[in-house]
Amino acid sequence: MYLAQSLEYIDNLAQNTFDEIIEKYVEMNIAHPFREGNGRATRIWLDLILKKQLGKVVDWKIIDKEDYLLAMERSPIKNVEIKELIRAALTTEVNNREIYMKGIDASYNYEGYFSYNTNELK
Repeated sequence: MYLAQSLEYIDNLAQNTFDEIIEKYVEMNIAHPFREGNGRATRIWLDLILKKQLGKVVDWKIIDKEDYLLAMERSPIKNVEIKELIRAALTTEVNNREIYMKGIDASYNYEGYFSYNTNELK
């Protein structure tokens, strides 16, 4: 029951400005019911909504893994740190394939997976 209420609350959160989007991102990460894939799924959502609403995406390769994980860990209490990390990594290169693919690499790296690199895909 708690999950359903949380998801309804999150669904109704605004997502028009950068701050609103990151606040929703933090709430989505908290509520996600599965530990595995949680970060990857919400980071994909984040890039898609930033692209749609603001014409920007995150250049994930410039966000340090430890900085990101610590900021996300603290974000339910205070989200200023994660907002600043992400704000500093925003780019308008929304159609740049390398930025997109490096984002996938970074996302897996954040969660401890190193087996594949998108540069090796053909």
